[in-house]
Order: sequence, then C-alpha cells, then structure tokens
Amino acid sequence: IVANNKILCYNSEAVYVQFRRKKMKLSLVIPCYNEQDNVELFYNAATEAFKDKGFEYELIFVNDGSRDQTMDKLRHIYDIADENVKVVGFSRNFGKESAIYAGLKESRGEMVCLIDADMQQRPELVLDMMKILDNDPSYDAVACYQKNRKESKVLSAFKNAFYKTINKVSEIEFKSGASDFRLLRRCVVDAVLSMSEYHRFSKGIFSWVGFNTFYMPYVVEDRASGTSKWNFGKLFKYAMDGIIAFTTMPLKIATYIGLISSAASIIYMIVVIIQKLAFDINIPGYATIVVLILLLGGLQLFCIGMVGEYLARTYIESKHRPIYIAREVLDYEDK
Repeated sequence: IVANNKILCYNSEAVYVQFRRKKMKLSLVIPCYNEQDNVELFYNAATEAFKDKGFEYELIFVNDGSRDQTMDKLRHIYDIADENVKVVGFSRNFGKESAIYAGLKESRGEMVCLIDADMQQRPELVLDMMKILDNDPSYDAVACYQKNRKESKVLSAFKNAFYKTINKVSEIEFKSGASDFRLLRRCVVDAVLSMSEYHRFSKGIFSWVGFNTFYMPYVVEDRASGTSKWNFGKLFKYAMDGIIAFTTMPLKIATYIGLISSAASIIYMIVVIIQKLAFDINIPGYATIVVLILLLGGLQLFCIGMVGEYLARTYIESKHRPIYIAREVLDYEDK
C-alpha cells in the first residue's frame, strides 16, 4: 500500500514503515581523532551553512579511536540531529586514511566532501566547491590547496622537497600543497573505493584514479580548539609511505648503488695493481680495508632495507586484513 509518500508493507510478523528516500545531494565525511571540543562546533557550523539550501545532505563522522570524549559528543549529536547524521566508531586508532575510506564507504550522496573537524576548513567553502561542479560538468572533483601556508619555513621547505621528489620518481603527478579537503563526484568515490589496499595514501590514490580536478585556493583558519595531530616525524613517515606506495624508484636506486659500487671497486683494484707492479708503491692496508668494509657494508644494509620496506608491505597486503574495524555505527536511517 502506497500512501502519503510512505510505503506500508505488511506480513504475518510485523508492520514496517519506510519513508521513500529522497535523493541525497551531498555527503560530508568528517574524520575525528581527539576532537571533543570541536565536533559540536562543526555540527552547528555545517547545519547553519546548509540550512534552507534546497538539497538533502548528510554528515558522516568517523571516530578514529579517539582517547577523549569525542565518541560521547558524537552520540549526543546523533541523538539531537533530525535525520542526517551518521557516526562510525572504530575499535582503535586506524589512522586518518582508514577513516577517509570508511566515510566514503558509508556515504550515499551524489557528491562527497572530505573535511576535517577542527574548523580549519569552513563548511561554507563546500558550497563554493559545489557550484564549480554544478556549473562545469567537465570537472569531477574540486581539491583545495593553500596558496599561502601558515607554517614554518622549515616545514614548508620539507613539503616542497617532497612534492618535487615524488613528481620526479612517480608516474603520476601530485599537485603541490593539495589537501584532503576536496569534493568528489560519485564516480570518483566509486573509483577510490575500488582500490582497497591496506597501506593507503589518499593523495596518491586521488591522482592515480585520474578524473578532471579543479584546484581551488583557500585560506586555512585557526583551529577552534586543541592542537594539530601532525608533527615533523609523522609527516616524514607519511611522505615515505607515499613514495613507497606510488613508485618503485627506491628499488632502482638500490640497483644503481650496487652497480656504481661494483664499478668503483673494479677501478680501484686496477689502480692498486698498477701502483704495485709499475711504480712499486706500498699499498695502504688496515685503514683502507676498514673504510671500504664500512662503506660497502652500509650500502648493502641500505639497499636491503629498501627491499625490506616493499617486502613488508607485500606481506601485510597478502594477509587481507580489513582496513578498519567498526565498534559502533549510528545510522540515521535506523531512526
């Protein structure tokens, strides 16, 4: 029986009432890690930004194993929200990359936006990003980047060096300064979800799947509360993960080092023989041997370490472990 925009289904056990789904225009994916003081501010700002805009939207909060009261705050938001808040709580901290994947997997909007909960990326900017995709069908994604970075010169130089390096050694191009704050059409989301690799590097995945991307400059606001979860050590590890994930150049470097070392050893051997036989020059012994052993030993360990990094990732991938484990899922459709 269909009446009043409802589908009434009856069987011998229960009566189910299901409202027809309205077409979902936008999904916001919000990874959260120790953001207890920011999630409610973000919810209020997003609700105000999209109020009376004439389209359906949903907010998908992904709690990445926070150690503070973030999950409690998200439960409260879910309770007070009408019908557009979904919360995914991880069993532990799996990392932002896993949180992004989980949010994309739970989304059902025609457009999906990745945005942080710390209020550095304002929800109002999403409307500008949506206008770009609505007005130009040739673009499939909008990625925001910082035209003027608010960070130290050392960190900025490190990031620039990373992008220059990875663009030289990788087969795909990385936009310098492009952030995870981006709006994707459903076709791009489906392509990203099809890459279910365990070690994820989203910036590389977005570039690898292709699609036409519009790069929009934006100004990063100050954090509403708390401190950044990224430090130099984590950024360096993240950069190395990206290089290893999207290029095999380190393995080729190990090969080149081996070839150069072998060639240098042969040349030095010839020089030593000529010195001894033709000029009767005494060949230095102990110091030379120790230096060569240390040098070659270090190069060998370096090359073995490179191979080990790729082998370790292959080993982990072969286990087919899940990218994340959800301890709790609060879905507005259950209401």
